[in-house]
Amino acid sequence: MTISVEAMLTELMDREAIRDCLYRYCRGIDRADEANLRSSYWPDAHDQHGAYSGPASGFIDLALKVFKTAPRMVHQVSNILIEFTGPGQAAVESYFHALQRGPGASGAVEQVMLAGRYCDVFEKRSGEWRVLKRVVVYDWVEGQALPERGEEERFAARKPIGAAYPDDPIYAIAGQRKA
Repeated sequence: MTISVEAMLTELMDREAIRDCLYRYCRGIDRADEANLRSSYWPDAHDQHGAYSGPASGFIDLALKVFKTAPRMVHQVSNILIEFTGPGQAAVESYFHALQRGPGASGAVEQVMLAGRYCDVFEKRSGEWRVLKRVVVYDWVEGQALPERGEEERFAARKPIGAAYPDDPIYAIAGQRKA
């Protein structure tokens, strides 16, 4: 069977849209950007994320509470494997590496390095790809010692320091919305 150039281009564009959605999620969670975070899930999406399992909107609500504590987070995705499983559906496995500092279950500040995979079902609706179902699989969790010095001292002249929405420099550079 010969695949048309149009079909190949559509598949390439779909793959790029899925990757873009994954990157939007990382920006949303790292920059405390609710709009980017919500735009990576369908409103009826389900998320199994550590101890949380339920509607993705519930996970986002939990993240919004954490955002108020001014955590420091960095999420990176790689090894993105996209398998189209039917019209407008894809199974997507993405490896992640995350560094997180913020309040733990006890309320005390903790720092942890996480590695694992987002095992997602993506769905395309009205030309847009988003997560419909996510299962976060943890392959590595390691607590780390908290830095002894504050950020101003550690970062010194290395400015600007990453910040939450809308204060992070990416929002001015990309001309994105302001709150």
